[in-house]
Amino acid sequence: MPVTIRLARFGAKKKPFYRVVAADRRSPRDGRYLDVVGTYDPRDKVKGINLKLDQINDWISRGAQVTDTVKKLMKLSARSAASQD
Repeated sequence: MPVTIRLARFGAKKKPFYRVVAADRRSPRDGRYLDVVGTYDPRDKVKGINLKLDQINDWISRGAQVTDTVKKLMKLSARSAASQD
């Protein structure tokens, strides 16, 4: 089963909120997923990215592919964590 780590959209109209999920590549965007590995709120620039990087790395080690958007979010999350230290 090919797994991808991608965004699933939640929230109301004009107020997006995303979950970062590990899902079967063939399932719909907002359909069934295997694991929730984080959240992303594009309207909150300060605390909008909450990723469980250890779980994401675990899925990657098992062969999951990561979408370009999630890769960007991982870089932003790592940068913000480094600046807080």
